[in-house]
Amino acid sequence: MTTKKILNQSIEVLLNSQVILYPTDTVWGLGCDATNVDAVAKIFKLKNRVESKSLVVLVSSMEMLHTYVGTVPQKAIDIISKTKKPTTIIYSNPKGLADNAIAVDNTIAIRIPTHNYCLEIINKLGKPIISTSANISGESTPKSFSEISLPILEGVDYVVNLEQDKITDKSSTILKLVGNDIEVIRA
Repeated sequence: MTTKKILNQSIEVLLNSQVILYPTDTVWGLGCDATNVDAVAKIFKLKNRVESKSLVVLVSSMEMLHTYVGTVPQKAIDIISKTKKPTTIIYSNPKGLADNAIAVDNTIAIRIPTHNYCLEIINKLGKPIISTSANISGESTPKSFSEISLPILEGVDYVVNLEQDKITDKSSTILKLVGNDIEVIRA
């Protein structure tokens, strides 16, 4: 199947409130339309994760980031423009996202990936997507497609047939801006 067909199939699945298993700039992820409450609920159920735990959202650009976060602090802009590795930043007061994607403290973790497939799907969908590791909550994060558990593989609506031989050993760095300080949540 060509990349274009894979992309079109992914979009169709996402538009139907369903979940995809896809490669990202870090580990394999479970994804859905980040603005769709029903789709986000499916991810929590599939991961066997309580909805009070937060999820990561991927956007394709600074412009899209501004759409879903009212105020992007200059410090975040500086970090995004200078970082060389995948970095997720936790923002306060998100807007326009599914309520169940937002943490109980009214924050959301967002990353702008450099991965072509991720950027293409977000741009074609015209909305951000959820990106959470492709594992049952509490289990270790799979470093390759071959390590993804059967319940995850059988539970998604579509498996993206790209980069299934890729091995990734690192999740993104997660930072939280608290006033003028940067708190490292995950290095």
